[in-house]
Amino acid sequence: MSVIQLESTLVNESQLGSRLNHAVGSNRRGEFGLLLSMLSEDARDMAQFQTPGHLCDDLRTKFELPAPQKLLGLLDSDHSVTDNSKTYQLNGPTAFRLANALNEEAIVIRHNEPLGMQEVLANCALSTRQRYRQVSTKAKVELMHFGDQLLMQRKMSELIAQA
Repeated sequence: MSVIQLESTLVNESQLGSRLNHAVGSNRRGEFGLLLSMLSEDARDMAQFQTPGHLCDDLRTKFELPAPQKLLGLLDSDHSVTDNSKTYQLNGPTAFRLANALNEEAIVIRHNEPLGMQEVLANCALSTRQRYRQVSTKAKVELMHFGDQLLMQRKMSELIAQA
């Protein structure tokens, strides 16, 4: 059996060459499963997305998207906060939309983590987020003393006998 030694980590199937095909053709399920498990789970790492057309970093201009909206963690820390609520109260929703288009309000987020960590956690699995926030996922089992279990079983058997 040949041993595969890679110079870098596996990302997509194009790095394996024809090893996947040979594993399938030779009915070596173990090797095929091992090779697949070493590939990246992220769909963006697949070979069809590694072409020069897909690697364009400036997707915002490619799709003609506006600049991202400003995010605020705390209203107290930033003194240049735009507040269009008075426009809404005085002139209604149409004037508010116009004022917001001209001078956009920041989106206020209220979390304990900084913005960078929030973006990372948003892309993680639920179990990873709970592990980071130290939320216990284990079910709490309350063990009874052996004597208490016997007493409870006796009471239950008496109730069953009466019925």
